[in-house]
Amino acid sequence: MTKPTLALSALAGAALLAGAAVAHHGWSWAEADQINLTGKLTAISFAPPHPTLELDTADGSWRIELGNPGLTQRSGFVEGVVAVGDEITVRGNRSLDPNEKRLKAVRVIVEGKNYDIYPNRIVTN
Repeated sequence: MTKPTLALSALAGAALLAGAAVAHHGWSWAEADQINLTGKLTAISFAPPHPTLELDTADGSWRIELGNPGLTQRSGFVEGVVAVGDEITVRGNRSLDPNEKRLKAVRVIVEGKNYDIYPNRIVTN
């Protein structure tokens, strides 16, 4: 492969990866309306690209996606705030796919304390 061809291939690959990252981290997959879910934590991960929770609710098991690690940490929601088995409430936007139990959280509530991950996106009724 020639140097110009290799450079163009690398640039195209980088553009595809960047596009995938934007699509993954956007909100286009979620409904505009927000819901609250309450349940028991069955799993917690603070690993990049964004922390996740697994929440067992009366409606079944939900995957809760939080903000990137820095954003989540700035909200005060850090390791040690909750543990598997704790009951929490999350507010956020659910997946557009009604068969997918996935929620992008804007707020996590633990024992009455709010951890506002996306404060400018919180919609209250």
